[in-house]
Amino acid sequence: MRRFFQKNQILTVPNLLSVIRIALIPLIVWLYSVEKNYYGAIAVIALSAATDIIDGFIARHFNMISDFGKALDPLADKLTQAALLICLLSRYELMWGLIVIFGLCEITKFTLAMIIAKRLDEVNGAKWYGKANTVMIYATIMAFMLFPQMMFEK
Repeated sequence: MRRFFQKNQILTVPNLLSVIRIALIPLIVWLYSVEKNYYGAIAVIALSAATDIIDGFIARHFNMISDFGKALDPLADKLTQAALLICLLSRYELMWGLIVIFGLCEITKFTLAMIIAKRLDEVNGAKWYGKANTVMIYATIMAFMLFPQMMFEK
């Protein structure tokens, strides 16, 4: 685990982009929940998604993949997704069920990832189906933001 926290593994451009994604979460929540600026929130979500794509590209093409980044990138994704689901809860009561399922799924995946990391002493990177899942979640959430009549509002 000592190699996980080496300075050259933490201070990379892809990791900085993941930190920026985490920093964008309060702005998204504020735009959506306080300002009711749904198009502004969607624009920031799109920016967040773009930084996710760019950080993966840079990490792979410039050999900046690190165990720290393998953990930070999905953390940024999941924090953003959870915040977006909670934002939707302010308009759609039925989101509770999805939030519970999302939470249980993420807790299970995190627990299994920790067991694997401890046994193998390595952190697994993202797979294509995980990225496809992230794209589908973002697309669905943005559709609910753009077309609120798709579901019963409060």
